Amino acid sequence: MPFEDELGEALRSAGAAFTPDPQALLEAGERRGRRLVARRRAAVAGGSVLALALVGTAGAWTGGLIGGDGTGNVAAAPDLPGRGPARPGGGADPQARAGTGAVTAGQMAAILRSLVPVGQVTDIESRGTDDQAPSARGLVDDGKGKGRVGVLLTRIDPAGAMAREMTTCPDRKNVAYDSCKEEVLPDGSRLLLIQSYDYDDARKSVKDWRATLATPQGFLIDASEANATQGKGVPVTRPEPPLTMAQMKALVVSDKWRPALDDLPPAPSENTGRTSPELDAENQLEHLLREFEIPVADKGGDGGYGWVVLDDGQGRSLIELRVQRPADSSGFPADATTQPGGIRLKASQGPAGQGAPGVVRWSVDALRPDGVRLTVSAFNAPKQSGPASRTAPALTVEQLKKVALNPLWDDVWER
Repeated sequence: MPFEDELGEALRSAGAAFTPDPQALLEAGERRGRRLVARRRAAVAGGSVLALALVGTAGAWTGGLIGGDGTGNVAAAPDLPGRGPARPGGGADPQARAGTGAVTAGQMAAILRSLVPVGQVTDIESRGTDDQAPSARGLVDDGKGKGRVGVLLTRIDPAGAMAREMTTCPDRKNVAYDSCKEEVLPDGSRLLLIQSYDYDDARKSVKDWRATLATPQGFLIDASEANATQGKGVPVTRPEPPLTMAQMKALVVSDKWRPALDDLPPAPSENTGRTSPELDAENQLEHLLREFEIPVADKGGDGGYGWVVLDDGQGRSLIELRVQRPADSSGFPADATTQPGGIRLKASQGPAGQGAPGVVRWSVDALRPDGVRLTVSAFNAPKQSGPASRTAPALTVEQLKKVALNPLWDDVWER
């Protein structure tokens, strides 16, 4: 799937009522570089974020993000021009989030060509602003081997979690990358530059370098490049992607994208109107796991996302927890069982995702009557992408259920 499709899906998912499971933003985020959405994340922390997690984004998506040009120098970002008047945003309907088509697919392709400072850009695939995520993607040939470069544009809530997740370096415990840098520009925009890989493991083959810009106006410009013509599982065509990280930065901060961004309606606010407490999922998870008396080798997290690596001497095992309160729970699994107290619960066991061979993920998803949703997952590896360190996770599904159904969560949103 082309990168713009992956990110677009992650962004659409992350804009739904419930932020996607860590798999969404990190498959389309950390694999992208995102990540997503991120990887996060995204809250999207599975597979290899953007979206976000997206894409423990999630998690929010999808590798490392941000690096330098090899010299430690980064080009100065030009001032961003003033924006036109904001138009009313659309609702949940994806088509309502599209623009008027004032910038065509051909114009998007021409902008990409004009902003790539090396070689020739060929085989361009593009979408105009009649799509909710206008994009342009092609092959760059500078005589040193072809590489792919692409840019995707969309609108997000500038004060929302996705804006932070898409411009925050992922945790090295979950995502392998060579370099990642976060930067705040003079106009308040947040920039992420990351040098990662299509695969988040020892197969580091195709390099995935990315620049992501989130502006105070809610514009998201996400650029990706690789030292190959396709995605995973293909031979590399050159040692490094065609553009330096300074050139990638210049690509996303260019004001040439502004007409397309201005044509897209603002994204809905991620604020559901409910007061969100200061969650500390990391320490809450560690506290609940003490019952099982398995040594903790490592831990981390942020707010409603926390992770702990358990080590019982038979191989390290990652345990993740995500606590959220979505505005709409209609997307919760229909085949969930109802537990005492009205809690709906769904357990699952299966592969961790594409790009993580041999890694399994056991998960329990619980939706409480007060709308709080908890997802507890266990892996047979110290990180989601592997490699596997044991046959099964350190916790059983029944133990994961005990974590999700613990009375600790009875008043978590009122604290």
